Amino acid sequence: MKIVINGIHANLRFSSAHMIPCHQFCGGIHGHSYHVDVQVEGERAGEFGFVVDFKKVKESMRVICKKLDHKVLIPLKSDEIKFKNTEDNVEFSIGPKEYSLPREDCYLLPLKSTSAEDLAEYFALKLYNSLNSENNNIKSVQVCVNEGIGQGAYFEKSAE
Repeated sequence: MKIVINGIHANLRFSSAHMIPCHQFCGGIHGHSYHVDVQVEGERAGEFGFVVDFKKVKESMRVICKKLDHKVLIPLKSDEIKFKNTEDNVEFSIGPKEYSLPREDCYLLPLKSTSAEDLAEYFALKLYNSLNSENNNIKSVQVCVNEGIGQGAYFEKSAE
């Protein structure tokens, strides 16, 4: 059995700026109004026979969306970004470009990139771990992070 949550209709959204270092078109700071779609597959269980309660999934996703909302997303593991400081200001360079942004305007992610693909994996792993801490009936979690309507990346985390 699979449950599906449409991010536009369930208000699983965030607006953020990011960059894809050294990319011809996406190398400069730009932003998206993202929405996050979710599918959870598993066996029906518990008192009500749910795969998982929709409310629990939406709450978990909204926590992550809220942290990223109206922030500049910066990948800490990028080979292209050289960090000088991440305390009061986030100071870094990408090639000849120098950046200094207030820390409260940034969200530092333990990722190589802030592409839709890496964000989808980040969301899926967070949700999978959250759900599996309470349920052992979950087979997989699939998350799509959409950079706009009709344009997104899916990642699926399955039980091993």
